[in-house]
Amino acid sequence: MSGEQNLGEQALDKVAEVAITSQLDQVDQIDVDIQTDPLKLVQGKLDSVAISGEGLTMKQDLRVEAMGVSTDSVAVNPLKAMVGQIELTESTNAQVQVLLTEADLNRALNSDYLQQKMQSLEVNVEGEPLVITLEDTKLQLPGDSKMVIDTALNSPSFDQAKHLSAVVKPFLADEGQRIGLEIISAEVPGLSVEVVTALLEKIVELLDLRNFDMDGFAMQLKDFDLQTGKVLLRGSATVEQALFEQF
Repeated sequence: MSGEQNLGEQALDKVAEVAITSQLDQVDQIDVDIQTDPLKLVQGKLDSVAISGEGLTMKQDLRVEAMGVSTDSVAVNPLKAMVGQIELTESTNAQVQVLLTEADLNRALNSDYLQQKMQSLEVNVEGEPLVITLEDTKLQLPGDSKMVIDTALNSPSFDQAKHLSAVVKPFLADEGQRIGLEIISAEVPGLSVEVVTALLEKIVELLDLRNFDMDGFAMQLKDFDLQTGKVLLRGSATVEQALFEQF
């Protein structure tokens, strides 16, 4: 919080911090900075809201190394705001940056939430469904915008488990609605390139942040930067009242 804030701003900051923390399993640090003045507050207007956090663990066990959210003006219920409560009267747009480490991504892949989603994945082989379960999936971020994926593949159609090892370059497709993959190298004996591509895309889809949206906070990915051991995501988000509701 800013040292130049008035008491009203500081009170709203604290309420917002408690409300957001209540939606997370673990928080190393969370800071909310609300800018306004008494006259605008009476009119139900906040100039801006900035949220920064470190070591945030969401309900589905996705850990985020760091996150920053900044909004423009925000419309709130003036009567609630005067007594230190936040009630958005309309949704607001925000800019978002999220930093995930390689360890964060592998933790997510080993969470119960994603382990369930990696059971009985279905891909098409020459028009016929092939059911595959992913096991011991691991990611590496070696830099140069690349991602290394290693996983074991099990299927009732296989005599024994197969091993998939691939180097890929993710990219945004369909105006940010999904993540596509450029496959640099991939090898699975007995599986076609089309099947391998479909499996790799499903793995990346599982790590789409939209699978981990908090109540009242929906993110639209604009771009990302794969670096050595970490990935920086940038996007926009719609913030709604549910984000500030305490449970």
